[in-house]
Amino acid sequence: MDRQKDALYYTGLLKMKKASPEELVADAFKKIDEENPGCNAVVHTRREKALHEARTRDFRNTLFGGVPILIKDLGQDLAGEPATSGSRLLKDYVAPRTSHFVEAVERAGFIVIGQTSTPEFGFKNITDAVIHGTARNPFNRNHSPGGSSGGAAAAVASGMVAIATASDGGGSIRIPASFTGLVGLKPTRGRTPVGPGSYRGWQGASISFALTKTVRDTAMMLDALQTVQAAAPFQTPLFPGSHFQELQSGKRRNFRIAYSLESPVKSVVSEEAKRAVLQTVAALEELGYRVEAKTPDIDGILLMEAYYAMNGAETDAMLRGFAAKLGRPLTADDMELVSWSLYQYGRTISGGDYSLALGLWDQAAATMDRFHENYDLLLQPTTADSAPLIDHSFQSEALKERMRKSDLLSAADRKEIVWSMFEESLGVTPFTQQANLTGQPAISLPVHRTAVGLPLGVQFTAPKGKEEWLLDIASVLEMAGLFT
Repeated sequence: MDRQKDALYYTGLLKMKKASPEELVADAFKKIDEENPGCNAVVHTRREKALHEARTRDFRNTLFGGVPILIKDLGQDLAGEPATSGSRLLKDYVAPRTSHFVEAVERAGFIVIGQTSTPEFGFKNITDAVIHGTARNPFNRNHSPGGSSGGAAAAVASGMVAIATASDGGGSIRIPASFTGLVGLKPTRGRTPVGPGSYRGWQGASISFALTKTVRDTAMMLDALQTVQAAAPFQTPLFPGSHFQELQSGKRRNFRIAYSLESPVKSVVSEEAKRAVLQTVAALEELGYRVEAKTPDIDGILLMEAYYAMNGAETDAMLRGFAAKLGRPLTADDMELVSWSLYQYGRTISGGDYSLALGLWDQAAATMDRFHENYDLLLQPTTADSAPLIDHSFQSEALKERMRKSDLLSAADRKEIVWSMFEESLGVTPFTQQANLTGQPAISLPVHRTAVGLPLGVQFTAPKGKEEWLLDIASVLEMAGLFT
């Protein structure tokens, strides 16, 4: 991966008249033609429309000046383009309007050239939607690029584009960033609302942003996309000034940093993931930071159960709407087994259950607030291991059979099925969900390669509203040469 050729590198070429937007778009499509057959990252392109925009749009006074970008085919609608969410129920759906988030992407000076793949409704940490096929990791195509923003990660890591939008409801930016050697920031809840009408995004757990090659691209993207929208239920005050300019100033903070190697759900953490963190700890100490082993006092298993309760209830609400539009009940044949099982579990969740689950999120947020009184940042593995093989099944055939018949089972059995169907995959990615539920910003940084050459990231988490702290420490590690 050529990190020097990030989005701002191409912005520089445009400003110096060494390239035109049309040339960059044409080159991006050439790279897609070359790389996508092997990666299966891009599921739709808008070649003629994008080239027309490149020739006719005015990119003066924009931050990125006509750089091509791919957007995620999940909750990031562009009027007149497909919006499938990786689902067979939506395989023919075309977005009637552009989301506020994509409007902001376009105002920043990007040209949307197509869409990247996602698992059905973004429910998995791998990308294998039946309607689009399996996405593959550019570092080793026998492995997954992760999910749910796996297509976006594969597109950037393979060089199709320098930057791609993504979203993160349980790690879906940070997991693929870890697996493909990218910078993956999940902003604070409410920092980059999508809208209109879909602001809540899994009750604030899900947020849209981007996958990048460099910290400076991440900083500039945050400057472009941070906003306060009056209609949004979750709002974060705007960062005064510019994240990008603050990075350029060279001023650095003397952070107090905690680190933990313990899985929040008591699963096994690989020696490679531990090594990635400990190497980062050693580098930080050498740079003069105070680093101490400390794990937040949060019951990660209870918190994940609360997360799945939200997933189930929100899936029930979503699919209930689809059924109403279709004028018929939905069946297991309408969707993939994970979606069907979440749907059946969600149908058993009461309003009281849902409220209690969200209450656990708030308790965890309060615990983390107290934790940050003593530690500015928390360092952990982003993922407990490197990218899984694409042909690995995370559910046994016996479990899949129970999932198919989950509509016939008791509420307790449906809940148990949801835990079981995610249990092994959660063991690979147990660290990311907490920040989604507490609302905190977190970032994955590409600091390690395994013995077989697969990327593996580390994650920093900061207090709410403190993305500038994450960009600060990320820039320090990037400048110190730790990015691989």
